[in-house]
Amino acid sequence: MVKNLLGLQFFALVFLWSCSQKEEVKLKVPNLKAVEVLTQQVPIAKEFVGQVYGRSDIPIRARVDGFVEKIHFKEGFKVNKGQLLYSIHDSPLQVSVSREESILSEAEINRVNAENELSRIAPLAEINAISKRDLDAATARRDAAEEMVQAAKANKDLARINLGYTKIYAPISGIIGKSNAKIGEYVGKSPNPVILNTVSEIDSVIVEFFLNEKDYITFAKEILSGTDEVKKMDRPLELYLADEEKFPYAGKIIFLDRSVDPTTGSILVQSIFPNPDRLIRPGQFAKVKSLVNILDEALTIPQRCVFEIQGFYNVFVVDNEGLIKQKQIEILDSYQDLFVVKSGLSKGERVLIEGLMTVKSDQKVNVELVTYESNN
Repeated sequence: MVKNLLGLQFFALVFLWSCSQKEEVKLKVPNLKAVEVLTQQVPIAKEFVGQVYGRSDIPIRARVDGFVEKIHFKEGFKVNKGQLLYSIHDSPLQVSVSREESILSEAEINRVNAENELSRIAPLAEINAISKRDLDAATARRDAAEEMVQAAKANKDLARINLGYTKIYAPISGIIGKSNAKIGEYVGKSPNPVILNTVSEIDSVIVEFFLNEKDYITFAKEILSGTDEVKKMDRPLELYLADEEKFPYAGKIIFLDRSVDPTTGSILVQSIFPNPDRLIRPGQFAKVKSLVNILDEALTIPQRCVFEIQGFYNVFVVDNEGLIKQKQIEILDSYQDLFVVKSGLSKGERVLIEGLMTVKSDQKVNVELVTYESNN
């Protein structure tokens, strides 16, 4: 019986000691770090999906119809301006040149005869041996013969030009694509290939993207606020390719369309980027990052201070008495590893930067105010 009483007393002491320990832990106030909500100048950038074009994308067309006789380049490689690309079978056009030369020769003979006739008649007309009517007729025949010669020369030149079109040369230096016509294929008339190929100059590339009306207005106001619109449009642009890596060369805006498309509510913007390594090719899609505004006094907090609940952003704010309050905030944008706060916080408030998963509203904490150093 005594042993049982001693056992009960022992367990009672252990229980009381355990409760006192829990109460001590419960009453312990945690020490946590917080940062102050600051204001700073923040550039606001936006990303736009753009499509890449060559600085010049020149289609290669057949200007006369015929069979492709030879292809003189390697598909997908560089060609130089003036380099022979295609040869079209030229026998019919050679015949056309010969025919026009023959017609020209006949016209020249007729002109000589008409001039000789006029030379005989003119002296006779001066002594009234023939009528003035005969002189006028001879003069008209000479003039008509001269016109026939000029027409025959023009037709011969046109035939030679068409013959020259059977040799197709590169209009610019650049990368040539896959040929749409093969040797022996009839080209120059639909439905056969009219555009045989395309040569693209890609030492620089054009990236086209669209601004919605809101972004355009912001952008336009900044341009119109200055005296040099061209210089304002020289703002640097960043380009991100499919691998999400930043392209090492900055671009600039070179063209802003004259009107907003009423069907999409957007306006076309063209930008140009250096491409000395020829990494970027026409047809690619890329993201263009552009500065659209600068906030002089933006409220900023580290992204580490923010946690998300059901799609809403929240922070823990600590008042002057060390009590925690959970606040819902609205994020305007991100900058480096900071968030720009649109609403929900004020300058100077203290926001917890650690212990977010272990605290709750109305809990008391000891706060150490620290200066946050950005990693970017």
